[in-house]
Amino acid sequence: MTRFIHDKFAKDYLEELLKDYGEVKPSEKVSGEIKEIDVLFTPSKQQSSNLQVLGLLGRFAEYPAILEPFRNPASTDEICDCILKLLEVKGGLRREAKANKTKLQEEKIPKLWIFTPTISERLLFSFNVNQKEGWLSGVYFLGDALRTAIVAIHQLPETPETLWLRLLGRGSKQEQAIVELQALPLNHPYQKATLELVYNLRENLRINQELSEDDRELIMRLEPLYQRDREQAIQFGNKQGEQRLVLRLLNRRIGEIDASLIERVQGLSIEQLENLGEALLDFSSVADLSAWLSQQEE
Repeated sequence: MTRFIHDKFAKDYLEELLKDYGEVKPSEKVSGEIKEIDVLFTPSKQQSSNLQVLGLLGRFAEYPAILEPFRNPASTDEICDCILKLLEVKGGLRREAKANKTKLQEEKIPKLWIFTPTISERLLFSFNVNQKEGWLSGVYFLGDALRTAIVAIHQLPETPETLWLRLLGRGSKQEQAIVELQALPLNHPYQKATLELVYNLRENLRINQELSEDDRELIMRLEPLYQRDREQAIQFGNKQGEQRLVLRLLNRRIGEIDASLIERVQGLSIEQLENLGEALLDFSSVADLSAWLSQQEE
């Protein structure tokens, strides 16, 4: 199932964007039956003024937040499960405040943001949602006491303010966001890190045998972007640029590698580095990299 590949991308992506602005806890466990919050975010007061660079996502992150992205349209039960997670978090905060003999401050209770690519009018009606003044189309709020909003990504306007959320969409909406990501200035604070995550998503999808039509189209969209980045790395950094790109992809693919392996990678020729860039798609551990390097050194 490629859904899990997209789920991991969404968690890694949100963590990467928000880590400079507060504490990010991906896959945070909550009490009761085994449940996991996709991303639990607590903002830092020192960084709150800089959140505007993230547009609409930055508005969501001005206060403690639970972020629940869905690759496929969220169902009624899935939305209810997300609300249950929020209530369990709120209950834990209340118990903690009671134990400390303090009053739970309203601003410390997270708000729940559910990201779904599409959603039906019938489902929205069933939750009695409303659209608040000052918010973009596609953002639907439940009753204030529930501290919850459903974000229909495909209904968001295609503006710079929504770019970082539309990258979590699918089909043409996500493809358009990738085009806009590519067009950002090279010195944009999140272009490089986001491209690395997108390339990692591309690699994970390529090795999967059961791809949806959306996933095939996504790979096709990412292929020229990936090749362009590789060509620029070679053109502007020659061998060092290729080394940096391959090492970034290896870190995303198999985790951090030690200094001795880095030194061996740096000793490869440009042709070998290009071959490694293709071979790493099949790696699942550091041992695979070590074995591949040993073959080149024979």
